[in-house]
Amino acid sequence: MADLPTHTIVFEILTRLPAKDVGRSKSVYKQWYALLSTQDFVRIHCSRSVVSSNQRVLLIDDLTCSVRPIISNNNDYGPSSIVTFPFHHQNNDVSILSHLNGLLCLCLNHTYELLLWNPTTTAFKRLSTPDSHGFYINNLDAIGLYVDADDDYKVLHIKRRSGVLGVYVYSREVDSWRNIPFITRQEYLSPHLNWSADTFCGGTLYFTVCECWIGGTNVVICFDVNSEQFKEISFPPVPSNGMVQGVLVNVKNVLHMFSSTGMFEMTIDLWTLQGVYWIKVLSCPPIPPISLSLWCDITHYVTNGNWFVMTKLGKLFTIEMDMKPFECFYPGSWFRGFKGAVFVQTIVSPNI
Repeated sequence: MADLPTHTIVFEILTRLPAKDVGRSKSVYKQWYALLSTQDFVRIHCSRSVVSSNQRVLLIDDLTCSVRPIISNNNDYGPSSIVTFPFHHQNNDVSILSHLNGLLCLCLNHTYELLLWNPTTTAFKRLSTPDSHGFYINNLDAIGLYVDADDDYKVLHIKRRSGVLGVYVYSREVDSWRNIPFITRQEYLSPHLNWSADTFCGGTLYFTVCECWIGGTNVVICFDVNSEQFKEISFPPVPSNGMVQGVLVNVKNVLHMFSSTGMFEMTIDLWTLQGVYWIKVLSCPPIPPISLSLWCDITHYVTNGNWFVMTKLGKLFTIEMDMKPFECFYPGSWFRGFKGAVFVQTIVSPNI
């Protein structure tokens, strides 16, 4: 290796190392430390780290926060390692709002503060400011974490406060918040509208906005992260009688939605977005409502074709798509929820 050019060693070899090994490599040579700290190295390393074998499950309970590898051949967890939060908290009262490229956007529930945290490197950044930016209220606010065309990691914060809707963007590059305009429709101020967690896909953040599960308004809000423009698109053409729920999923950088409709029996369809139109991909036979619609969110897709779901109560299932749709349910592994997330181990920093 001593005969290889430094640039080749750093950008062709070290960018393929696990994130924790990159940290150890920084202490080998001063020149390596400088190169391994550049944004070009971080970007290339991140692009090579976003693979299923590098995913980890982070679980938060009342006593511990643990990280576990995923054993993909039997849909199970490997041995857990305890993670210590590097910031003050109360009894692990921490909610995960979004995650992207190894960064988690968190809320400290006792103070409402927003943070960015990399659980692999333990680095974190508080986003709250003295002028009241960066404070999150559950059921009123929505959060989106994204990276723009200039490789700047940003947080979109949609806030509803006393009949006023404000939209703010935090930039890691300039370490500050600023206000941006939103769609001027009075109904979006309503506290009865429920905003979903964000789904980042193809340079756009997507949210479902639903008035209630039975009837009412159902729409998808899109935020182009480069133009910073909002627009609306309709839900797929699903029956409006009974319960209606849509769960957005990024599959290979194409937006999909699982829509569930019905009352005593649920019909679940998979749709893909092409332009502004939804195209149905598959339908499943009616199933009892508890299995998916009321208690589950579909959250991850894996290359062997299986979908993974997590109940609101924490139980995990997979849907084996090679069989008849939705016939097979058994304990699975990947999810995103307030008390857990699947993330990739990277060296992306919450600080610039």
